Amino acid sequence: MIIFRLIGESFRFAFDALRQNKLRTMLSLLAITIGIFVIIFVFSGVDTFRGKLQASVDKLGSNTIYIQKWPWSFGDNYPWWKYANRPEPSIRDFETLRERMENADGITFEISTGNRTIKYRSGSVEGISVSAASQDFNKTWNFELQSGRYFTDNESTNGTPVCLIGAEIAEGLFGSDEPVGKQVQILGRRVTVIGVFVKEGEDMLGTSLDKSVNIPINFAKGILDIQNERYNPQITVRGSENVSLEEVESELKGVMRSIHRLRPNQEDDFALNKTTILSNQLNKMFDVVNIAGWVIGGFSILVGGFSIANIMFVSVKERTNIIGIQKSLGAKRYFILLQFIFEAISLCILGGILGLLLVFLLAMAIGAITDFHIILGVDNIVLGIGISVVIGTISGFWPAYSASRLDPVEAIRS
Repeated sequence: MIIFRLIGESFRFAFDALRQNKLRTMLSLLAITIGIFVIIFVFSGVDTFRGKLQASVDKLGSNTIYIQKWPWSFGDNYPWWKYANRPEPSIRDFETLRERMENADGITFEISTGNRTIKYRSGSVEGISVSAASQDFNKTWNFELQSGRYFTDNESTNGTPVCLIGAEIAEGLFGSDEPVGKQVQILGRRVTVIGVFVKEGEDMLGTSLDKSVNIPINFAKGILDIQNERYNPQITVRGSENVSLEEVESELKGVMRSIHRLRPNQEDDFALNKTTILSNQLNKMFDVVNIAGWVIGGFSILVGGFSIANIMFVSVKERTNIIGIQKSLGAKRYFILLQFIFEAISLCILGGILGLLLVFLLAMAIGAITDFHIILGVDNIVLGIGISVVIGTISGFWPAYSASRLDPVEAIRS
């Protein structure tokens, strides 16, 4: 009960100081507020980016590997000349992989071409992407259909002119009408719509199907040169659920080297890309941003700590006679010490709450102006309050210690 009473008195003294010296206290709290605001805003933004990135990775599949000509690597020493002469993934590679791979739930050969136009009667939608894939596309890609159905085996094998379209395309061409069963024109051919993808919205990896048309790869053979580099041919492999990604990658690498008849001392002439490569590169960038947030916010908090210490020294000076009376009535040194430390903590928590409020308001403003919604998580709120408590304890200790060491007689005389 004494501790609770002590905390209550400390809060009361803190708010008395704030009420009596509003300008002085608010200017001193400003640095704490700015410091907490910078750190928590950076952390909240990074956490939101990471969450959206992870959602994009989950949509692609954390156990998915892409066989491509070019690797997904970054840096100044990117040896592009080494990869320029590599062959593109071929239909032969795809068919052989289907026969030999044991730890795969699905394998697809895919191509894509962008900036195309789809037409229906007098209406059209421009700037769409057209992708062609083999039958297992529904096993290597996570998607849902809001209406219609997926390709049948016969449609994929025979190259039937059918397609799946994105939700934005369906809205642009058909409005409120049902698209399934309608014939659209794409790549100079008439194609029947058999399904519509559920609307997804843009994600961080740009993998939305909203403005995409998907056709069978055997149908695309009669329209496009599917081995041409301009159409970005790739083979997508979804590993079995009970098998680790490393094991799937190891088997896939061995099979691909066997298909291409590479000797043991020869380098791979293909790239095995994973979504974890992108997320790891972005995590490094986020770590740098976090450090920058700590550095910028840390300087502000350091200045704020000195300001709080200054306030507490002034507070001790103003209440010296009260401290003398308390000690003459039997108050222990720890009681005086904790009283001023709790007061410093109270002031810092107030500054921290103001900083968190600024983060919340700015996040709401950004969400209202753009489609990017920054989430102020509970962990970051706890972190902000925790930093405030630590700074309050450190900056209030020495003034509190000096107050606890005052001689009661001399203190009452002052």
